[in-house]
Amino acid sequence: MKIRRIIYRISFLCLFVFGIFITSCMKDDFRPITEFNTNSRGVFIVCEGNFMYGNASLSYYSPLEKKVENTVFIRANGIPLGDVAQSLTIYDKTAWIIVNNSGKVYAIDIDNFKIKGKITDLVSPRYMRFINPQKAYITDLYAKNIYVVNPQDYSLTKTINIDDGSGKYYNHSSEQIVVFENKLFINTWSYDNKILVIDTNLDEVIDSIEVFKQPRKIVADKEKNLWVLSDGGSDYSDYKGDAGITKINMQTHKIEQSFVLPSKDNITDMQINKTGDTIFYVNGNIFRLPINATSLPQKEWINVGHKTIYGIGQDPYNYDFYISDAVDYMQSGVIYRYNSNLHCVDSFAVGIIPNSFVFK
Repeated sequence: MKIRRIIYRISFLCLFVFGIFITSCMKDDFRPITEFNTNSRGVFIVCEGNFMYGNASLSYYSPLEKKVENTVFIRANGIPLGDVAQSLTIYDKTAWIIVNNSGKVYAIDIDNFKIKGKITDLVSPRYMRFINPQKAYITDLYAKNIYVVNPQDYSLTKTINIDDGSGKYYNHSSEQIVVFENKLFINTWSYDNKILVIDTNLDEVIDSIEVFKQPRKIVADKEKNLWVLSDGGSDYSDYKGDAGITKINMQTHKIEQSFVLPSKDNITDMQINKTGDTIFYVNGNIFRLPINATSLPQKEWINVGHKTIYGIGQDPYNYDFYISDAVDYMQSGVIYRYNSNLHCVDSFAVGIIPNSFVFK
């Protein structure tokens, strides 16, 4: 009888724990749905979240209403976005969100944020760029490959091997993508110092250009030049050097200018204005660099004080400037919006580690 009572108690405990597990799963699987209809202009804000926490999120801000909607992905679809939201790109009424550590890309409607499809089974995807409706490229941090995908059926069609087997660190990551004529220019950020040139007809690497260590961001100007912002590697790493900005002629693949940054103070982002004639970059504060400049600016454009600037962006419609403050990388980030006179006209909280702005 005593043994029977013990078995009964164990069975009851197992059923109790199982019941809790089922209930928690049901809460995860059946979250309330919010219906959105944001068919006016606005800006997506990608919030990375913390690595391995699964708390990435997507915010949407309407500048006309001065209204922000946070966590719109989970609210529109009833499921969490995943682990580390890296980037977002818009193509033909669809927003493609790359979730880095989850190894997937979600395609969502740009107005109601509902899922239209997804690309899965990727290693550590970073950025996406379209060539046409049937062909896009996705870069990766660890795969040593660049993916070629068909966005119409969400399929992986081929990979481009970028592993040349060289270097002590043997990483060969790939990051952002700039398209010029029939070529891709791609920076290799993590423990590397190259700009890869890929022929989009052959889908092969045809050249590589050495720049400052750890090229973090790239943009193209109106005069067919590529601008590269390198963070120089951490001072606590054995892979380190000067931080700097490099200007490359995309027709000849030759370096036209190199600027060494005076410090490695929070080098996080670089953007270019709508007309393609002015660079904005973060080096502690925010600086503005005309593309015909012969030296770096001596004074910051925006002094950010004690803010931890992680992303910047300029609205192509009215030239308002947005900056994201990651604060301490653990709590909600804060967005500041400046008008063309550099007056702060709005500020609001978003998700954890807001890294970029994509204007609709």
